[in-house]
Amino acid sequence: MAAMSEDNPSPAAKAPVGEVTQLLRMAQQGDPQAPEQLYPLIYAELRRIARRLLAGERAGHTLDTAGLVNEAYLKLADPTQNPAEGRAHFLRIAARAMRQILVDHARRKGAEKRGGDWARTSMDEARLGQAPRGEEMLALDEALNRLNEVDERLRQIVEFRFFAGLSETEIAEALGVTTRTVQREWAKARAWLHKELYGGRE
Repeated sequence: MAAMSEDNPSPAAKAPVGEVTQLLRMAQQGDPQAPEQLYPLIYAELRRIARRLLAGERAGHTLDTAGLVNEAYLKLADPTQNPAEGRAHFLRIAARAMRQILVDHARRKGAEKRGGDWARTSMDEARLGQAPRGEEMLALDEALNRLNEVDERLRQIVEFRFFAGLSETEIAEALGVTTRTVQREWAKARAWLHKELYGGRE
């Protein structure tokens, strides 16, 4: 499969959920044509995630939207190695892959976890899908790994909501819980991460 570019946009801004889920299942069952049909359908959403993740980066970052999508695309090219139960799960996995690419990039650049003048990560509604930059990304990635040890579902909700930018309703459907549960656990995850990253500091 050839990686997509800005010259090969998605035919639709948002593919039908059922169609994406069906193609994911076919791909995981070994259908060689399913990945070719799947990725064009979700490419616009992958670009949306990549664009918002890169919004927090400094000017001159070596990765642009297309480059980040293409790198993540290569990591996700084999659906049998990246199982997803549906569109929402797949986008969470894609957002995680993109975040890890940015984390690795920050490490290569020698970013200090808490060094320099960095803007505080704010997991509010205004910044959904907009990841922190450089040194912030490293600190948040480590905190998310610790959160996973405390409560895996809280980490998943952060990935769904903050990084993939999915709605509370979409997350609830993906996890098989109520919207109220998602709201409560999203607030809990944000509070935990704030305390982990900043302690008692305001």
